[in-house]
Amino acid sequence: MQENISLKPYNTFGVDINAKYFIEVQTIEELKDAVNYSKDHALQVLFLGGGSNILFTKDFDGLAIKLSLKGIDEKDINENEILVTAKAGENWHEFVMYTLEKNYGGLENLSLIPGNVGTSPMQNIGAYGTEIKDIFISCTVLDLADLELKTFSLEQCHFGYRDSIFKQEGKGRYVILEVSFKLTKKDHHIKTEYGAIKTELENSAITHPTIQDVSKAVINIRQSKLPDPKETGNAGSFFKNPTIPLAQFEDLKLRFENIPGYPNGDVVKVPAGWLIEQCGWKGKQIGNVASHKLQALVIVNMTGNATGKEIFDFSTAIISSVQEKFGIELEREVNII
Repeated sequence: MQENISLKPYNTFGVDINAKYFIEVQTIEELKDAVNYSKDHALQVLFLGGGSNILFTKDFDGLAIKLSLKGIDEKDINENEILVTAKAGENWHEFVMYTLEKNYGGLENLSLIPGNVGTSPMQNIGAYGTEIKDIFISCTVLDLADLELKTFSLEQCHFGYRDSIFKQEGKGRYVILEVSFKLTKKDHHIKTEYGAIKTELENSAITHPTIQDVSKAVINIRQSKLPDPKETGNAGSFFKNPTIPLAQFEDLKLRFENIPGYPNGDVVKVPAGWLIEQCGWKGKQIGNVASHKLQALVIVNMTGNATGKEIFDFSTAIISSVQEKFGIELEREVNII
């Protein structure tokens, strides 16, 4: 147990705030001991994974627990499918690379997403036509109410767009310890139709892509437009892509004929990055904070010295301008502490 520890190394924004108490746990028993300590001393608890989806706006007056449970297990399901289970502390991208080295298909479109395995189900991470729910089987959690281990199935997780039970009614109650995925050993389902993957593959003269080719294409695309958190502090996409009623979208189309939208029944998903860019934020810097020059959806700690409040205020200004111009209220994807 350490006291008054800076959490700057544990959040990808690189915001320098302190936690009153800090401990890193590598086993379930260590985790239970830490939780019991927090209960005995009436301390608020904060669980840290890869720190890629969090914005600290002030010091944390409680116990920060860094989850460093490691390990990967495999179990054959049948001739073509395998169950791969990873502990919460495994780095997500390194885990994806592990599966690709084994030629297991299913996670390739989720390459280079920051964070750890344990946080992947929380917001049903997704990219380029794939979401966690597409390959998810179950996760094991620690119930903080009784410190018992429980298993959540796909149905029990209530996955939605960047959403799950762990962000809704189960928020603050469960700690994800490991996640199991059903992947393919052969006969892979290649997804290249979303975003710029097809173009990237064509530029590389690849006509019959492997899962490794798709992963490389995704990595190239992400690196070309998203800043590396190790170089410029950020948390990836700061806002969710808003979903609005079809009628509202059609009305906006009359005024903004180039507005993009992805219909799904009677609702339409509108790219938040486009809305933000139309309001003049792309590449704009105020003090230590900026909207990234290549992707307006990403807010960056431009100088490395930004406070959490500066970043939060910057995001609030973006929300206000998009609301004023389009009548759409953006929702932050990043957790605010």
